[in-house]
Amino acid sequence: MTAIVPFLIGVAGGPCSGKSTVCQKIVDDLQTTAGADQANRVTVIPMENFYKPQTAEQREKALRGNYNLDHPDAFDEKLLLKTLEQLLHGQTVKIARYDPGRYEYVEGVMDTIEPVPVIIIEGILVFYFPEIRNLFKMKLFVDTDADTRLARRVLRDMKEHGRNLEHVLAGYTNHVKPSFEDFCLPTKKYADVIIPRGADNYVAVDLIVQHIRDFLKNKPGKIESQQSTDHTTRLRPH
Repeated sequence: MTAIVPFLIGVAGGPCSGKSTVCQKIVDDLQTTAGADQANRVTVIPMENFYKPQTAEQREKALRGNYNLDHPDAFDEKLLLKTLEQLLHGQTVKIARYDPGRYEYVEGVMDTIEPVPVIIIEGILVFYFPEIRNLFKMKLFVDTDADTRLARRVLRDMKEHGRNLEHVLAGYTNHVKPSFEDFCLPTKKYADVIIPRGADNYVAVDLIVQHIRDFLKNKPGKIESQQSTDHTTRLRPH
């Protein structure tokens, strides 16, 4: 049997821009329009599962908004690169599961990821590291305005994680906003498709789903290697 070589898609964008929602919308639309079989041939991997482990002191600082988890140094890019290369070679991998609410890995929990036809990697800095960026055959950037991202972050951190508003705002001002401008936003130029307004941009998401659907239909087995281009296509609603 011919080994499956996954078609890698990278989804980048600022914190709370809607990356995860876009990925979930893609999977949901595939399942709705093509059945669970096609949706199950798409796997989404959050980049947060490749954070470097934090010490108890660092986690405490993060909870108070005094530790930068949006900086490239916070990620284990070598482990992410190795994991993606293993998947591209048809190997099954195990990935530790990260708890963003507690800023630590879930003890004893490992997710088994098989080399399915389409694998989506989503995270704020998936295009920052050149060796990782060059593995993607399609690169998407979810472009959402800063006010919306901040509002979502405040609501999420306070409602889901029980954070203090002062700490949330301190973390955003001191780390999240400057790191986005310094490290995430400059990678927007590498995107093949820019999605304004995230999952609310139904036209863009539908076009991406159609592309994946056609790919799954036409390339069920071995996927030939192809070079990703630096051409940027902006998908905007009618």
